[in-house]
This record gives sequence, structure tokens and C-alpha cells, in this order.
Amino acid sequence: MKAELPLKYDDIISAENLLTAWKEFLRGKRQATDVQAFSLHLMDSILQLHDDLANRTYRHSGYESFYITDPKPRHIHKASVQDRLLHHAVYRKLYPFFDRTFIADSYSCRVNKGGHKALQRFKSMAGSVGKNNTRTCWVLQCDIRKFFANIDQNILNGILRQYIPDKDILALLENIIASFHTQLGKGLPLGNLTSQLLVNIYMNEFDQFVKHRLKAKYYIRYADDFVFLSNDRAWLKDQIPLIEQFLNDKLALLLHPDKIHIKTLASGVDFLGWQHYPYHRTLRTTTKHRMIRRIKEHSTAETLQSYLGLLSHGNTHKIQEDALNEYWIWQQ
Repeated sequence: MKAELPLKYDDIISAENLLTAWKEFLRGKRQATDVQAFSLHLMDSILQLHDDLANRTYRHSGYESFYITDPKPRHIHKASVQDRLLHHAVYRKLYPFFDRTFIADSYSCRVNKGGHKALQRFKSMAGSVGKNNTRTCWVLQCDIRKFFANIDQNILNGILRQYIPDKDILALLENIIASFHTQLGKGLPLGNLTSQLLVNIYMNEFDQFVKHRLKAKYYIRYADDFVFLSNDRAWLKDQIPLIEQFLNDKLALLLHPDKIHIKTLASGVDFLGWQHYPYHRTLRTTTKHRMIRRIKEHSTAETLQSYLGLLSHGNTHKIQEDALNEYWIWQQ
């Protein structure tokens, strides 16, 4: 029996929650033209949004579409300020409940988790599996094909209904989910704050399967990128068809056929931008090149310090020198 969300619809749509959500949404966005326009009549806008939600007349509007490269091209969809404000209001009420349902080793878009914690956990697991490098540590790596674009909205709504008894909250979430699609009934927009929570709720079904059905002790997931660690290569190989079947049958997702690998840690395992070995990790070559290019394009002290912070998590003395050299070259 799954725990039920103890919130009511009014908890989400209250003027107090909307105003608090606005303060959180505003961070780092004060100079944006659309945000400034919304701010001109802030209280009227918030009260109008509250009334629309209370009267069940709110409808999510469309999206502004654009591409970024990070490092591969990504199609971003940006909602209106009003809709993004609502996303924050929904997220801040739903996240604390759902976060408690997630496994410890899910690291994407969670408070006190993130990429650095995932890297630390990978190192710890590798040490446990390899018995401090006295046994072979095998790593199964998998990646889901076109993850955000292939989220099945009907399946997602069905999962939400297992947790949320309030029909108005469900209707609001279905409104947000249905505001976007890559094909009929499929997809979530990369740009939505709510999408970050919804994909974790979606993939939590897989995480629970991995922990309780596959009984995998050493497993880490970051968004659609996940690894299993074991000293038994045959066991890892046997899990692949079980993983594929669950993802296909229960979540309508497919593994990327070119991104399923079983490798030894000693040969180097590429995970979350780093190449991992038994005693150290080094920055992935493509990540290094992207970093150097961005330092050239944005040669500010803030850019440099952010990358030096990233580099401090591995054996990157030579790369740090290159980064500093590029920075000073472009300061001339």
C-alpha cells in the first residue's frame, strides 16, 4: 500500500503559497523582461491566478521553444511566467512528500543529492564491490532512449493516482502534463520545474523494481543514466533483459542499444562526465573540450571558478592548468 499525499488542493493554490512560490521563482530572474512585466501588477496577477485555479478555469498556456547545446543539442520549452509560477507552487508542496518515497541512490534534481554526491557514491560502491581493489568490479551502464520525449503521459497519470487522492490536484497535474507533447500522449518539457519531479516519480517505479525485485545492492541512477556494480559479470548480463522488459512493459521506455555496456572499473567507466578507475577519476575528454570552449566564450572569473570547482572532484591538475591558461589568454 503506497502512502497517500496528505495535501489538499487549497494548500497548493492558496494566495500565500503562490506568493511564497513567486519569491522562490524570482531568484536570478529579476532582469528578465517577461518577469518584470508580470511584476508590474504582481498582486493582481497572483490573485487572478488564484481565482482561476479556485474556479477550475485555469488552463496552461503554450511554450517558447529554443535549443541549447550541453554538450548535445537539447530542445528546451519555456512556459509563461504565470505557468512557471504555478510550477513552483506545485513543486514546493509536492516535492517533500514524493522525495520521501524515492530510494537513497536516486541523485538527479533532489535536495542534498546531485552529481557530486552521485560521484562520491559511485566511488564508495566501487570500493565495496572491489573489496578495496582486491576483486574485479564490473559495471553495467544503461541509458534510456530519448527519455523526456518518451515519457508516457497516461502511465504517469496512473502512477500519480496511486499517491494522490485529491481529484482537483490530479486534474491540475494532468492539465500541466497535457500542456506539452512530442507526439500524442508522450513527452515532458525539459524546461519545466515540475518535469524534474515528475520524471523522478515516473522512474521511481523502476528504482523500486531494481531494489525489491532484482535485489540490486549496488545501483545508482541520475535521471536516465544508471549503473549497476557487481563482482559477478554473469549476474549483470542476466539483468539486462529483465531491465528492458520492465521499462518497456511498465513505463513504455526503451534502453538505448548503443549505450548498454558491461566493463571493468580497471578498464575505465564513463559515468556522469568522468572516466572512473580504481584509484582515481579523470574528466571525460569531450567534457574538457567543452569546458575550454566555454572559458573562451565567457572568460569571466565566475566561469573559471565554477569550472575549477568541478575539476576539484578528480585528478585534473593538468586540466586545471589548461583552464587557467585559457582564462588568462582571453583576458589579454
